[in-house]
Amino acid sequence: MTDLKSLIDKNKIPSHIAIIMDGNGRWAKKRGSFRIFGHQNAITSVKDSTESCAELGVQYLTLYAFSTENWSRPKEEVTALMELLVATIQGEISALKKNNVRLEVIGDFESLPVHCQESLQAGMKETADSTGLILTLALSYSGRWDITRAVKKIAEAVAEGKLSLDQINEQTIKNFLSTASIPDPELMIRTSGELRLSNFLLWELAYAELYVTETLWPDFKKEDLYKAVLDYQKRERRFGKTSEQLNEQMI
Repeated sequence: MTDLKSLIDKNKIPSHIAIIMDGNGRWAKKRGSFRIFGHQNAITSVKDSTESCAELGVQYLTLYAFSTENWSRPKEEVTALMELLVATIQGEISALKKNNVRLEVIGDFESLPVHCQESLQAGMKETADSTGLILTLALSYSGRWDITRAVKKIAEAVAEGKLSLDQINEQTIKNFLSTASIPDPELMIRTSGELRLSNFLLWELAYAELYVTETLWPDFKKEDLYKAVLDYQKRERRFGKTSEQLNEQMI
């Protein structure tokens, strides 16, 4: 069996990988169980992805854990998810610190249950001194929510005379997004074969390379992430330019 990790060019590692973790419910249904069973088994995939990114030298990993739209799911599932989130964070803090991983959160933080907020805040505080991989959980998050929030803040700044219309550009908008402190993802992975962004990082994914796999999230392991990175390394990232222009820049 080929060691996929050994095939990866360490000089072409994406600095930021974003993942839409999809397929937990279908994974559980295939096994005749409740959806929460899929969420419980997805924790291993989160660990594998975090560890493999840290080992490869990826600087940022952003996981779409819970969207604003997910609040409309059955109350029992949402409650179970929140309890699972708290238990997982509490159980993984030591491992994150050991692996020099810093925990961050983006999303409508105040909409989360208080005990979830407290657990997340404790986790972020405990890992604040870590200097390696930055693991960002997108919780109660959506791209449209974030852009709307940014527009409101920009409007407030203009109204207060802190910002003029002439000063508003793409960088201004970036500065007001919840992802202001991290670079845009170069690679976005989606599991379960669905071909959509699902309201995830709509501004930030403008030039990301998209990789979709039929693998359901609970089955996504280190080798699956290596495949995604290898596929990314075959791409030519032009940012609107031609291949000829890129080749001229390299000369």
